[in-house]
Amino acid sequence: MRAPWYLVTLRYIAAIFVTAVFMFPVFWWGLTSIKPTRAIFNREQVVVFDFEPTLENYRVTVLGESPSLIESGASMGTGGENSFDGRETIFDSIVIAVGSTVLTIILAVGAAYALSRLTFRGSQLYLNWILSHRFLPPIAIIVPIVFMFRDLGLRDTHLGLILVHTLINLPIAVLLLKSFLDDVPKDVDQAAMIDGATRWQSFRLVVLPMIKGGIAATAVLCFVFSWTEFILSLFLTSEIRTLPVKITTFVTSTGSEWGYISALGTSAMLPAFIFILLVQRHLVRGLTMGAIKD
Repeated sequence: MRAPWYLVTLRYIAAIFVTAVFMFPVFWWGLTSIKPTRAIFNREQVVVFDFEPTLENYRVTVLGESPSLIESGASMGTGGENSFDGRETIFDSIVIAVGSTVLTIILAVGAAYALSRLTFRGSQLYLNWILSHRFLPPIAIIVPIVFMFRDLGLRDTHLGLILVHTLINLPIAVLLLKSFLDDVPKDVDQAAMIDGATRWQSFRLVVLPMIKGGIAATAVLCFVFSWTEFILSLFLTSEIRTLPVKITTFVTSTGSEWGYISALGTSAMLPAFIFILLVQRHLVRGLTMGAIKD
């Protein structure tokens, strides 16, 4: 039975309202990034649209221009001339996020396939052991990790951050991919091997294409975690700064550069957004795999 028109309308209004509530911080973040300093720090009123838009904040943080060379620019004095340049930070964050995502998926797919298709003693205990790694927050293990990475020469390296992000992402990636592989009947593997395929060929040519959506969904989660991770990046690096760590340097005891913070933060959304667009074809299918059982 079709719902009355007023209920449908009410549902749409509620959906729009909830979406607006969640999107308002993003809107305000983007609006602040194009405000001049005098509009951001106006003590007499909250400036919403009554200002002349400017790209000065982006020119400083994304293009690396010096604040003193911008005619109408103003700074709260929280750092030197090059302290707001975010180009190297964006590059480092992309390298670390992409590298850890690719490495996590490669390792997790193989582990998930073995757990889904092979039976061995204590497999359920092993799954619980993997899951337990997600119960432990990174801050609880940061001290031994810092000493281990120092002794191995991995501090202040891209490889070190890629490995530690992979370590944190791997348990949830294995569990997610195993659930997607469990939705693929084992008869598919057996049929392929009856036709002459090896276990590896069955996995690579038959099963793997069937879980592309699940791989895409898992990759998005891994990428977003690595892109936004703060604690591990803060303690394991002092020269390489990821975006969350870099943004904190704009806040000091002498003031907060909200224009530069919002500009770099808004720019940080774009790579994640582009990555999601690239895999969106498989993302929805991956997120809904296993939702309906025959």
